[in-house]
Amino acid sequence: MLSEWLDHRFPVLEPRGARSRLLVLAGPTAVGKGTVAAYIREHNPEIHLSVSATTRAPRPGEIDGVHYYFVDDAEFDRLIAEGELLEYAVVHNRSRYGTPRAPIDAALAEGKTVLLEIDLQGARQVRAAEPAATLIFLLPPTWDELVHRLVGRGTEDAEERARRLRTAKVELAAQNEFDHLIVNEDVATAAAEVVELSSSSAR
Repeated sequence: MLSEWLDHRFPVLEPRGARSRLLVLAGPTAVGKGTVAAYIREHNPEIHLSVSATTRAPRPGEIDGVHYYFVDDAEFDRLIAEGELLEYAVVHNRSRYGTPRAPIDAALAEGKTVLLEIDLQGARQVRAAEPAATLIFLLPPTWDELVHRLVGRGTEDAEERARRLRTAKVELAAQNEFDHLIVNEDVATAAAEVVELSSSSAR
């Protein structure tokens, strides 16, 4: 199991005690973060799922304002300049992603649990900006399964897949920076584990 290998190489940090209702879900590329987040959106409407802004083009089936806010570089620059992003990063040396701050602040003020599904760089920024956030790292069952998911997705060319796999190896090594590890072998089970952590944080 990949998780056992990682536990041996990178001992898990102890959870940092009581956390806030702000949950951060991160993990390597193609691990299924978006799929798990979408499952939670569908089955747990009480959890506010943050919608990220991105400069990349929509993938088939993605809806602006639901899956992402699709913006151009000029608008992304404006969001940064006006301090409207909780975090932002360049992902895979190409597109930029960021988390609009206002909807998160509003949802937390209403007492809701907020889930951010973001990349490793973004998770580190959120941890710096909001130290009480609960950090959750999603792992694949095995490395081979991660490769299979990335290739099977069919949304990247060979060069992009190679780039993302190199990035994934670096991202996996950062799992000990997180409060909780969840292995995404089954989407419904992984989503349930995230929801359980959200219940713990809300107490």
